[in-house]
Amino acid sequence: MSYVYLGVGSNQDPVRHVRLALDALGASFGGLTLSPVYESEPVGFTGRNFLNLVVGLETDLSIGGLRHRLKELEEQFGRKRDGTVYGQGALDIDLLLYDDLVGSFDGVELPRPEIVLNAFVLRPLAEIAPGCRHPVLDLTFSELWANYDCHQRLWRVPFSWRGTEL
Repeated sequence: MSYVYLGVGSNQDPVRHVRLALDALGASFGGLTLSPVYESEPVGFTGRNFLNLVVGLETDLSIGGLRHRLKELEEQFGRKRDGTVYGQGALDIDLLLYDDLVGSFDGVELPRPEIVLNAFVLRPLAEIAPGCRHPVLDLTFSELWANYDCHQRLWRVPFSWRGTEL
């Protein structure tokens, strides 16, 4: 079994889509480790705010198999792959880390570069895996967050799933 971290986000009916994503991930993989949920402004385009969180889980799927399953879930919940880059999907699920692998595997760059670029990824990751080390930078996610130049606005929002407040 491998341990992975996923970034989950939505800016289209986001409460509904994030809950649907968590339901589907729970059904597919069992126990989930969930960060708090954050609202953030879009980065790189103008649009509706996003809800984001990070999910940790165990899987026996290969990287390619997991990538395929995540794309199926995105499409199941309305993600359109029409060539536009930003804001096109009801749901976005990104593979951030797969164990401590480094490199390109089945079209997935690991660790995902957005980890250290976007507050809406790094902050929730630092909250659920503070002592884990970035496999390239060899700093903990807590250290990376403490040193992050937070030029992106994000704020924690109340969010419950299956009776639990995240």
